[in-house]
Amino acid sequence: MTTKTWVFDWSVKKSIYAHHALGDRFAVNRNMEQRQQLLRWFDTPLGRSLQAVEASYLRATLDQLYGSTAIQLGRLGQLDMLEGTPAAKRWVLDSWAPTDRCDLLSRAHEIPLDGKSVDVALLPHTLDFSEQPHQVLREVHRILRPEGHVVLLNFNPLSLWGLKRLVNRKREMPWQGNFFGLSRIKDWLALLEFETTQGRMIYYRPPLQNEKMRDRMFFMEKAGDRWWPMGAAAYMVVAKKRVAGMTPIQPEWSRKLRVGNGMAEPAAKVIYPSVPQWRLHRSK
Repeated sequence: MTTKTWVFDWSVKKSIYAHHALGDRFAVNRNMEQRQQLLRWFDTPLGRSLQAVEASYLRATLDQLYGSTAIQLGRLGQLDMLEGTPAAKRWVLDSWAPTDRCDLLSRAHEIPLDGKSVDVALLPHTLDFSEQPHQVLREVHRILRPEGHVVLLNFNPLSLWGLKRLVNRKREMPWQGNFFGLSRIKDWLALLEFETTQGRMIYYRPPLQNEKMRDRMFFMEKAGDRWWPMGAAAYMVVAKKRVAGMTPIQPEWSRKLRVGNGMAEPAAKVIYPSVPQWRLHRSK
């Protein structure tokens, strides 16, 4: 009786393992197909236009984030998105990409790096096309060193691009992405004890493939920050990893001097009013 029960349980386990393996295989194939479609879209005129604007802002931002190691999760387009970083070591990770455009072949929620080994992590629309965005952020938190930075680029649902996503039934690239709102991303970062340090909205023109029409709409780039600041196609968020229990080092001049037997120097001297000499003697 015991043997039959053991055989039955083992067969169930094998079927479960086979089911998970088959599901993982489907997930990998779907991810590879999605990555190929996304890379092709960023090679279109509209995709190249968006990436050029994003890359210009990234160069100015990454130049201010110091560190020796930087990683990009997901390869997009023909431009080097890590061009502005001063980091000596730069890696590009992707689940599918040509060998000359990718250094590490892996999924973003399973980064094959040691913990606390990276100073800057760049996620260009990585969360937009991830089936496990929370796990991706947890992995980024794991590999980042204390005071390290994560830079996120995401599509904005509150825009003309988000509106097209709602009315587009075919859901082609990039409209089949997640399009997470800025407030939700900031909440996720706060839960992982990230501190948002800066951010900006990017690309106010509508999603038009016609280059001449996009050029006519260039005035929207200058007017967007003033008249519809939250209506850009994408946004960038920079956050710093904070570690609980760490005490920032204060400069010497800000430390309180200690005097006597471990007693702190008073913040201010107590000044007693001067008493006239004639009041110190009793009158006879």
